Amino acid sequence: MSEFAPICIYLAISLLVSLIPLGVPFPFASNSSTYPEKLSAYECGSDPSGDARSRFDIRFYPVPILFIIPDPEVTFSFPWAVPPNKIDLFGSWSMMAFLLILTIGSLYEWKRGASDRE
Repeated sequence: MSEFAPICIYLAISLLVSLIPLGVPFPFASNSSTYPEKLSAYECGSDPSGDARSRFDIRFYPVPILFIIPDPEVTFSFPWAVPPNKIDLFGSWSMMAFLLILTIGSLYEWKRGASDRE
């Protein structure tokens, strides 16, 4: 059982480190009922109008999809930032293939006019 003592201590400390910041504000927080402005609805300085669950036009959906594409490109490009003598030939060509696929996808979207707004 003594070989698990460091793990148990680590778990206890990590539990305390994560729970203490959650509990510290409560003794210092004021009662929110004293501020009715905090309980009121707020939307750009005016009262909310309409239903929050309204349907969006289908033209809005490609926009976030287009912004997701550069994320894997940046993420998978970080390992390629090591010195060139540390990457073998396979690593270089696999990165070139990855960038080629992303470039073809970006050119396809551009040709289809996915980022054009009417």
